[in-house]
Amino acid sequence: MYKISPSILSADFSDLKSEINKIVEGGADYIHLDVMDGLFVPNITFGAPVIKNLRKITNKPFDVHLMIERPERYIDDFVDAGADIITVHQESSVHLHRTIQQIKNHGIKAGVSLNPATPIETIEYVLENLDMVLIMTVNPGFGGQSLIKEMKEKVMKLRSIIEEKNLDIDIQVDGGVKLDNIEEIKSWGANIFVVGSGIFKAKDIKSETQKYKEILF
Repeated sequence: MYKISPSILSADFSDLKSEINKIVEGGADYIHLDVMDGLFVPNITFGAPVIKNLRKITNKPFDVHLMIERPERYIDDFVDAGADIITVHQESSVHLHRTIQQIKNHGIKAGVSLNPATPIETIEYVLENLDMVLIMTVNPGFGGQSLIKEMKEKVMKLRSIIEEKNLDIDIQVDGGVKLDNIEEIKSWGANIFVVGSGIFKAKDIKSETQKYKEILF
């Protein structure tokens, strides 16, 4: 199933409740929460306490993307804050299999993200433990970047592997997803789409969210 996961990284942080309500009314499937520590990526956003407060606004699934060093230290905190999906980076977790199991032991979904330069082969031996793979189509850390076109082959290769192994794994794409390219990205084999500035910089956030949904369905 195709899903839209708007990233609040591009939202108005002075009015997050209103911004989230608009994307929910527009049909957002998930709420994408980018957690950055200023170490793994060159930016700092928010942590578990903010997510815990946002949890009061909506019951939509929280799609928590941890762009932080040693994420295993904070898994329990983000679960307690209300995460429904936690995605960690292959590049940031030394004991990736253990971290995945730590997430799944809480009864929520586990994902692994790959930066543009990281090959799919690095997660070959943990694929069967995953619910989702997030392919970064920009270098993580900032919103509003342009999609790296070379990621097409990477997404297509991952989709082929998933089908060959008959696995039930979502492919999420994050970075540079816009109205004029989401249909093409869908054709690569992705089924969950993170959209940030493409939605939150629009004059009518609710209507813009609906436009993305209409293209997919």
